[in-house]
Amino acid sequence: MGSRGAEPLERLTRWAAQNDLIRALVLESSRAVDQAPIDALSDYDVTLIVPELRPFFEDDTWLSVLGAPLVIFGDPLPAGDAESAIRMVFYEDHTKVDYILCTVQMARQIAADARLPDFLDWGYRALLDKDGVTSGWPAPTRTAFIPRPPTEREYQALVEEFWWESTYVVKNLWRDELLFAKYNLDSVMRHELLTRLLEWRVEVDQGWSWKPGVAGRGLKQQLPPDIWAKLEATWRGGTIAAAWDELYALVALFRRVAREVGDATGYHYPERLDERITAYHQSVQRMPH
Repeated sequence: MGSRGAEPLERLTRWAAQNDLIRALVLESSRAVDQAPIDALSDYDVTLIVPELRPFFEDDTWLSVLGAPLVIFGDPLPAGDAESAIRMVFYEDHTKVDYILCTVQMARQIAADARLPDFLDWGYRALLDKDGVTSGWPAPTRTAFIPRPPTEREYQALVEEFWWESTYVVKNLWRDELLFAKYNLDSVMRHELLTRLLEWRVEVDQGWSWKPGVAGRGLKQQLPPDIWAKLEATWRGGTIAAAWDELYALVALFRRVAREVGDATGYHYPERLDERITAYHQSVQRMPH
């Protein structure tokens, strides 16, 4: 199995080999890809192929295969004829394993359709297959999580939503509702909208071939350094005054990157909208309380 986290995988494979309810064990995601970046804190993502899911939800003792679980999280007991479910475990020794439970029927359907579900498309490796259910699976295309270029409507919608959300920021800052303003600013404008725009900016340079990480993971290594430096500079202190500064810094960065993406895709950046909403920000900031 090599040295990329072999010891937990060897223990899982020995356990699966001795458990008649487990017909195959598949490693997926980054640890299954030789050149993918992993480190000492990387999760283990494994798929257990089983005849039915219910026994693995009615009795959790199997989750102790790698030691005592510290935290368990995942889907509730599947209802009806569900064919997959997730259980995620953080163990006392700090090993984290995301288990996908997949029925034998689903595994065979993957082979019959010659199409991988998205969670396997980044990469997989069968560690154990008692019945050959994975032998007909196609090779990963490694394209499932790579964004396509936005349509003009998608580009305009993201830009307009960013400016729309900014009006809630200034309203809540003026009302001295810092927590609400920070939600609008951080959760929506920064993490949801600006992060997606920054991913598009990376794709412009890389020909729409890069797989973004979760919640902006990996952006620092892919963005032009000056854009990343400007993003870092948007984080300020936890006061109303600092939040105003943060808003203007965030807006300036968004404006620059949105223009660059618009130029690269041939889409028009709405300058008039920018000017009018920016004027609104400034007018509200000057309003007496």
